[in-house]
Amino acid sequence: MTLSAHTPEVAGWLTEHGWFPGRDIGPRADELIQVRVDDATRQGWQLAPLETAVRFVHEYGDLELRSPRKSPDVVLTIKPTGGYEGDVEDFAELGEGLGVRLFPVAYETYERGIWLVDETGRFFYWHHTGGYFLGENEYEAFAAAMSGRLLPDAEDYFV
Repeated sequence: MTLSAHTPEVAGWLTEHGWFPGRDIGPRADELIQVRVDDATRQGWQLAPLETAVRFVHEYGDLELRSPRKSPDVVLTIKPTGGYEGDVEDFAELGEGLGVRLFPVAYETYERGIWLVDETGRFFYWHHTGGYFLGENEYEAFAAAMSGRLLPDAEDYFV
């Protein structure tokens, strides 16, 4: 991914929080992903890392992105480790409706919402009120997070 692929506003937000072109947190990304896989197993579910999730966590993992338009308490933490008991079952149900597999890649500290990526690179937001669509790729997802706009229901994307 190149800096030019992001809008200047999104690129500025990301670089302000530690991202740079070519960033890769290496083995740390694999450790974070394994924590999530192990937690899913503990919950009685299989959760296979998706190539799209692995790439995303390698590039953006461990970033903590404070919302520029919301309260400073709203932080998007790029780690697949945030969640709650029984969340993998919720992800599986959402993925079934969408006709794809999903993998968690980030969480929001204020609302406790979880970012999920599918096999094609689309991003979804799992919230206690349901699933929402963030964007066709991480560029759109980051732009949505920055804007604070209302998100369309994930059900609009069901097969």
